[in-house]
Amino acid sequence: MKSYTDLKQSKKLAEFLPHGSADMSWVSNGLGKPFARTIPIKGDPEELCACWSLAALLNVLPRIEDLKPVLDLEINYVQYPSDIDLSATADNPVDACYEMVLKLKEKNLL
Repeated sequence: MKSYTDLKQSKKLAEFLPHGSADMSWVSNGLGKPFARTIPIKGDPEELCACWSLAALLNVLPRIEDLKPVLDLEINYVQYPSDIDLSATADNPVDACYEMVLKLKEKNLL
């Protein structure tokens, strides 16, 4: 199971999410391949980008109409149970939450 956002997703989220909402970071291993570590960005010059785990992504999702989002881990589905049509499905829960964050950003709900 995917545990955190990949580098491409992380760079996209870093454009508009507060870096403090990330709980991991991508760093260079000196061999040209980045890897994620569980220490959030603290100004280390080797760090490439903030990175979000599933828990951190869920914490970013706001209440809408006083309702929290629902995550179905069996089918990798995130939905706000309201009249607003907000849902996302993906191959894994991290990607589903990532897609939901992008939808919320697009609708100015973040």
